[in-house]
Amino acid sequence: MRNVMIAAALVVCGLPASARAQSGNVSVQGFGGITFADPSFIGETSTASSFGGLVTAAITPNILAIGELGRLSDVKPSLYEALDYTPVGLHVAAWYGQGGVRFITSGSAIRPYGEATAGYARLSTGVSGLGELAGEFADAALPFLNQTEPMFGLGGGVLFTHGRLAIDAGYRYRKILTNDISAVLGLGDNFHVNEVRFGAGIRF
Repeated sequence: MRNVMIAAALVVCGLPASARAQSGNVSVQGFGGITFADPSFIGETSTASSFGGLVTAAITPNILAIGELGRLSDVKPSLYEALDYTPVGLHVAAWYGQGGVRFITSGSAIRPYGEATAGYARLSTGVSGLGELAGEFADAALPFLNQTEPMFGLGGGVLFTHGRLAIDAGYRYRKILTNDISAVLGLGDNFHVNEVRFGAGIRF
């Protein structure tokens, strides 16, 4: 988590000074959303919550720099949804920090946008329902799976502005890369997370 926050702080501090200094070109926003994985082999889609905050600063009227911190409450692959029919539960959450660039239209109170981001996610794993003895072994092993991994994202949405108020509705796709250890949780693959989110903020 410390590495994630340091990376995000560097991104925000690295925003162009000229953009941060211009009145009305910097915004701070909080958001919440729902994440979902691809449909699993049992035909269901897992959903979970997400939340966070972001700062944007205008580089040009149509290009914004982004710094974001957030939490994804569950990023495990949909294949694990089969565990819902057993006493065992697996939870893989992630705190993350990222930065990137947003391309946005100008000259209107309704502004569609697209963005690309990169950063790091700190995976945190928990298992329940194994019983006391097995649970102790699991608790001892899980810290080895809690890794900080690179994360990349693409997304788009619509920004509604009125005065200093900004309302954001959008979609994000995130890919968390895995190493040999954390790939165990991803069943040999990277983590793929889809997110629908809504946010509100203030422009300065």
